[in-house]
Amino acid sequence: MCGIFAVHGLAKSASDRARFIACSKRLRHRGPDWSGCFVGRDGILVHERLAIVGVDTGAQPLLSQDGKIILTVNGEIYNHIALRETLGPETKFKTHSDCEVIIPLYKKHDKDLCGLLDGMFSFVLLDESISPSRIIAARDPIGITTLYQGWDSKRPGAVFFASELKALVDECDKIISFPPGHVYDSKAGTTARYYTPSWWKGDAEGPDVTIPTSPADLTLLRETLEAAVRKRLMSEVPYGVLLSGGLDSSLIASIAACETEKAAQAQYEIRKRKAQNVISGNTTPTGMIDEQATLAAWPQLHSFSIGLENSPDLLAARKAAHYLGTVHHEYTFTVQEGLDAIPEVIYHLETYDVTTVRASTPMYLLSRKIKAMGVKMVLSGEGSDEILGGYLYFHAAPDSTSFHQETVKRVKNLHTSDCLRANKSTMAWGLEARVPFLDKAFLEVAMNVDPREKMFSKGTNQEVDEDGRPRMEKYILRKAFDVSLNGKPYLPASILWRQKEQFSDGVGYSWIDGIKDYAESAISDEAFAKGGERWADAPTTKEAYFIRQTFDEFFPTETAASTAVRWIPRGDWGCSSDPSGRSVSIHNAAYETT
Repeated sequence: MCGIFAVHGLAKSASDRARFIACSKRLRHRGPDWSGCFVGRDGILVHERLAIVGVDTGAQPLLSQDGKIILTVNGEIYNHIALRETLGPETKFKTHSDCEVIIPLYKKHDKDLCGLLDGMFSFVLLDESISPSRIIAARDPIGITTLYQGWDSKRPGAVFFASELKALVDECDKIISFPPGHVYDSKAGTTARYYTPSWWKGDAEGPDVTIPTSPADLTLLRETLEAAVRKRLMSEVPYGVLLSGGLDSSLIASIAACETEKAAQAQYEIRKRKAQNVISGNTTPTGMIDEQATLAAWPQLHSFSIGLENSPDLLAARKAAHYLGTVHHEYTFTVQEGLDAIPEVIYHLETYDVTTVRASTPMYLLSRKIKAMGVKMVLSGEGSDEILGGYLYFHAAPDSTSFHQETVKRVKNLHTSDCLRANKSTMAWGLEARVPFLDKAFLEVAMNVDPREKMFSKGTNQEVDEDGRPRMEKYILRKAFDVSLNGKPYLPASILWRQKEQFSDGVGYSWIDGIKDYAESAISDEAFAKGGERWADAPTTKEAYFIRQTFDEFFPTETAASTAVRWIPRGDWGCSSDPSGRSVSIHNAAYETT
C-alpha cells in the first residue's frame, strides 16, 4: 500500500511540480520508503512508496517500455503472476512489481482491465501516446484502498486524485470519495461501474430485488476463505496478523499460521536442495521455488493484540495465540492515552464518524507498535460482520429479505467505515492491512447464501443445531470451521463460538465510557445546545460534538466535511442509535447461554 497524488488537465504542469510534490508529501506516512514524480505534457503523477512486493525494483511511477504510459498505484495485485502469463513471452517487464502488469493489460484490454485484477488497489494511469493525453483512474471493488477525486473551479478542465483528503483540501473546492468498483476515463468524460457481481442488486427496492436461495455450502465457504488468506500472504517483508480473539481475526490467524508453517517448510526444502546442489556441483533453476519461499519472512507467524488491561479481547487473543502457536505480542493502553491520540486519529481518518473514531484509536496505537518491530503488513478480519450479518443489531431484522438487504448495504458502504478505518489507522504508520473476507471469490460465495441461514437468535431463545451448537450470529462461518485440520480443530470452541464484541467494546468497556465522560466534561451544555448553529447536521451527543469539533480543526471546509459518512444501526428496526454492541438489548442476554 502506498500514497498516490495525480493531476490531469493543466496546461503548465511542469511549473506546478514543487507545489504538487508538497501536496503528496502530506501522504508520506503511507509510503515512507521512497518518493517518485513524473511530469508530463499536462499531468503530474506523484508516488509515496511502501515497498512490500518487488522491493528492489518496484519504484513508482512506473513507465512503459516507450515511456508513454505512466502508472501510479496504491495497493496489491494478488493475481499478477497469472496475469503476466496471459500476456505471453513477448511482453517484457522492467520490474518485479505486482502493479506493473496494469500497463500491458491497459494496452490489451483498455479500461476493461479493472475487472481482471484480483486485489486491493487505487491507480491512476496517464497515456501520453495519444493527443490529447488520457487519464484513467480506478478503485478496487469494495474500496479497501482509499481514493479521493477533486476539482477546482478556478482551473476548469483539471481533475485531481489522491489517496487521502488532506492532499487535496488546499487545491480543490469540490472533493468526493471516489466510488469503489468504478473507473474514470478522461477521454470519455465518464465514471462508470466495472464491478457488478451477481448479488449487487440485493438492496434495490421494487421488482428488481434479488434474494439468494442457495443453501450454505460449508466446505466451499471454508476453502474459499482459506484461498483468500493464502493469496494475501504474497510478501517479501515480515508480516503478521491482528488478533482480537474474536471469531474473524482468530480464523484468519488460524489459516495464516498453517500457511506460514507450510512456507517455512518450503524454505527449509529450498535451502536443503541448494546445499545438495553445491555439494554435487549441480545447478538447477529455483526462480519459482524462491518466489514461493517469500510467502514468509519469518518461520513462525506473529500476532498482535491491544486493549485496556484485562480487557475481553486481550484475554481471548492470548488464548487463541497460545492454541495456534503464534509469536504473540500484547499491548495495553489507558483511557487517557487513547484520549490523547484522538486528534491524531481524526487527522488521519479524515472523518467525524463516532463509530470509526472509537474503533480506530486502539488500532492506530497498535499499528505504531507493530511498525516499530519492522513489520510492514498484517492480515485483518474486516468485512465478515457486514457479509454475514454479524452485528448484534441484525437479530432485530423483521424478515430474511430485510436481513439480506441490510448485508448488501453494509458491504457497499464498507469504504466509508471499516475499510477506511483499517486502511488509514494502519497506513498512518506505514503499515499495510489486508482483508481476506473481502476477497471477490469469497464475497461471491457468502453473499449468495440464503439469508434465512444467516439469521440468528440469542439469549434464552437461543436455538441449537443437531450437534448442540448455538445458531448465533455468523453461524454458518463458525460451523464451516467447526472441523479439524490434520487432526486438530481450527480453533478452540470457546473462541470459535465466542459472542460478537465490536472492536471498540472488546478492547475494554471503559474505553467508550471514557470518551463519553471526557466529552461530557469538555463540551458545555450551552455549546452543545447551539450545535445546530454550527452544523446543518447537528451532533446528537456530546461525544459526537467533540469529534466533529476536532475534525473541523483540521478540515474546516464544508468541502472536506461532505466526504464523511456516519455509521449507525437500523433505527427502523427499533435499534439504539449508539453503535456500541452493548447498546443492543440482547448483548447481556446472549451470555445467559454461553
